[in-house]
Amino acid sequence: MSSEIAITVVTDKSKIAAANAPERAFPLEWTRNIGIAAHIDAGKTTTSERILFYTGAVHKMGEVHEGTAVTDWMEQERERGITITAAAISCAWNASYGPWKGIKQRINIIDTPGHVDFTAEVERSMRVLDGAIAVFCAVAGVQPQSETVWRQANKYGVPRIAFVNKMDRTGANFYRAIDEMREKLKANAHPLYIPIGKEENFNGVIDLVQNIAYIFEDTKDVLGMEPVTSAIPAEYADEAKKYRERLIEAVSDFDDVIAGKYLEGQEIATEELILAVRKATCSMKFTGVVPGSAFKKKGIQRLLDSVVNYLPNPIDVPPMKGQDSDGKEIEAVVDDKSKLAGLAFKLWTDPFVGKLVFFRVYTGKVTKGMSLYNPRTRRSERVSRLVLMRAMDREEIDAAYSGDICALVGVKDVITGDTLCHEDFDIRLEPPSFPEPVIAMSIEPNSKSDQEKLGTALQRLVAEDPTLRVKTDTDTGQTILAGMGELHLEIIVDRMKREFKVEATVGKPQIAYRETVTAPAQAEGKFIRQSGGKGQYGHVVVKIEPNEKGKGVEVVNEIVGGVIPKEFIKPSTEGILEGANNGVVAGYPVVDVIVRIVDGSFHEVDSSELAFKMAGIFAFKEAMRQAKPILLEPIMGVELTTPDEYQGDLMGDINRRRGQIQGMENKNGACIVSANVPLESLFGYVTDIRSLSKGRASASITPSHFEQVPNSLLTKIVESSVKAPART
Repeated sequence: MSSEIAITVVTDKSKIAAANAPERAFPLEWTRNIGIAAHIDAGKTTTSERILFYTGAVHKMGEVHEGTAVTDWMEQERERGITITAAAISCAWNASYGPWKGIKQRINIIDTPGHVDFTAEVERSMRVLDGAIAVFCAVAGVQPQSETVWRQANKYGVPRIAFVNKMDRTGANFYRAIDEMREKLKANAHPLYIPIGKEENFNGVIDLVQNIAYIFEDTKDVLGMEPVTSAIPAEYADEAKKYRERLIEAVSDFDDVIAGKYLEGQEIATEELILAVRKATCSMKFTGVVPGSAFKKKGIQRLLDSVVNYLPNPIDVPPMKGQDSDGKEIEAVVDDKSKLAGLAFKLWTDPFVGKLVFFRVYTGKVTKGMSLYNPRTRRSERVSRLVLMRAMDREEIDAAYSGDICALVGVKDVITGDTLCHEDFDIRLEPPSFPEPVIAMSIEPNSKSDQEKLGTALQRLVAEDPTLRVKTDTDTGQTILAGMGELHLEIIVDRMKREFKVEATVGKPQIAYRETVTAPAQAEGKFIRQSGGKGQYGHVVVKIEPNEKGKGVEVVNEIVGGVIPKEFIKPSTEGILEGANNGVVAGYPVVDVIVRIVDGSFHEVDSSELAFKMAGIFAFKEAMRQAKPILLEPIMGVELTTPDEYQGDLMGDINRRRGQIQGMENKNGACIVSANVPLESLFGYVTDIRSLSKGRASASITPSHFEQVPNSLLTKIVESSVKAPART
């Protein structure tokens, strides 16, 4: 999907009314599906908790540091103070101003993890959202995972507003955070509110759209329920006027009425400016910014007003695209009265109700007891129950309508990314895509009973997590787990022990290397067997060449004249793809190559699908040997934050790990070092830098790219892969 997706704000009331079923509790235009995404520790979960409190969904604010956050319900989340799995919550909000003032809007929120190891949770959430809140730390600004989630939002065409959190912290700088958004994210970011005071004196915000101020009185209003509305303080009048004019100038590119009035110097009404900001936000080419402090309960109501006024409802979003059984593009237009189509974007095993399938309804409605057709399996599944989720609390409902996010109970044979639809609606919606694992380890059960429980546990965990891969190594018989990082695999093993009571021995993590080629080559593969009766004959000639990065393995059929019959092309292709599972350098999967089937021959009697599959494997292996194959290793982007006195030691440590320094900057008395470091040398890195800096340095690590393994290490890797292979 393109980042150039354009969203048009729908104002035609007859079109909106026609799309709504009369029995809906919340019409489509009163619905917002949003996600909260950011770098780890930017304050996403605390922001979610405050939203739940102010919307009345909970009556006591949960705290991450106390382990009482509603959205962090897993034991591991509460122990570690991090979000591991995306939690879906529904709540409602009355906006204090704007077109929907006084009308309760339903807000479906997904709180996503910030840690890169759980980036799949962000990916699949972005796929089904209409809008997002991107949370930034006012002190740290734009951090590496901030950039990752921003790219994910661009990929799926998700408009967003930015919340600059932690404005009460020492070193907080609202305007510097906006400058970094423009510089690092290329965002057209403009304040919708500006702060009054800073750091410990942050005590209010100025609304540039309404031209009023909200003052937070900590002593009188401890919970921040009713900020005082006042005129803009005199000392902030010039600053507010400057930023309001910049805001109007920015949104005039998206609204002709505003542009005309701005050029003629006319007064612009609040309602007009709200609609213009909404159009600009939904265009994906403008980002409004709100300052606040979630922990200190400041600015969250203004953030909720901005969600309702500026982020799109399901009607504003372009129809979701899919394909019919012939591969033609087809759309799921938002309409309660249409045939049902929706996407299963997340699976979860609930200890009380069993398998929960998180489901975004794109068109039509789903009801309790309804049969849903799965185009992937070509089978129907019956929905026994429908629930609205509030993290781990559930509310039973009878129906969910287009634009809703709910959970299905009772459907069995479903995986992440499946379309579930009416049996007469021939559509497969585009599923989310997920990154490849970068790390693997072996796991062996301690007893026979653990062996059986391990199989059940892995089956469920793989169904829930698309970035977790499991395979059995054919050479050693070991079960190999592959995932996105050390923490990811650590959490998986911990869950197996706690939830499934599996006791197992875990091997040392292994790197998920890849292989590719650097030159074109041609080779043939023959599989000929004679055994007295009917023999076996397959003959395939292939050309192999390097492909673009990230393209994987592409097989192209260039056979002309029927030298290989049509029915043997598919098994030849399957053989080539099977051969690509284990390369010729060290037996790791092959990536980024194009294989062309250019010639071959067959025997009238002896040729078979098996023979051509084997010939495809032989041809691929031989061609790859001749194409100057190389081994690739995953390179990670490391952002290291350290006090100046430890800078030299920590940079020396990066160099010892074969790292390459990409840049340095000083921010708030700390040195921030950006580097690319091979994953192979990063095991235990966070612990090591804490030792070197007496606990004062921190680092964030994100996957960057693959690079060729140096010759000095190649022999060692090849030898270790032969002795104890852990290939993914």
